[in-house]
Amino acid sequence: MGFGLLGLVVAALFTGAALYINLVEHPARAMLDPAAQLREWKPSYRRGFAMQASLAVLGLVLGIGAFFATGQWRFLAGGVLLGGNWPYTLIAIMPTNARLMAMSDAEAGEDSARLIDNWAQLHMVRTGLGALSTLVFAWALV
Repeated sequence: MGFGLLGLVVAALFTGAALYINLVEHPARAMLDPAAQLREWKPSYRRGFAMQASLAVLGLVLGIGAFFATGQWRFLAGGVLLGGNWPYTLIAIMPTNARLMAMSDAEAGEDSARLIDNWAQLHMVRTGLGALSTLVFAWALV
């Protein structure tokens, strides 16, 4: 059950970080002018990607480990939900990320502000996957 408990912790950490982005960081960023939004988004995205990508992979590995250790399918489901952030990000969010990363501060304007708002909407799905994963890991531990 150690892998499962660690999986729950990792899923909860991922979800907390994702919630912070949606409830605190993005609303604060949205109050800035478009150039400042873009300047803030770029380093924030790089750092957030490194943290959340690592947590998603770790949660998937822990879910698989807990499944093999216990035979409990809910651990596998929790891990797959958290790991599912990878394909979702690559398919649904990466085109927006690439466009934003390619923009210079001088190009920032209505289009960059709209893309950042769109990115935040897409990121809410990541938050939802993390929350579902956390609930499933908790369910498996009950």
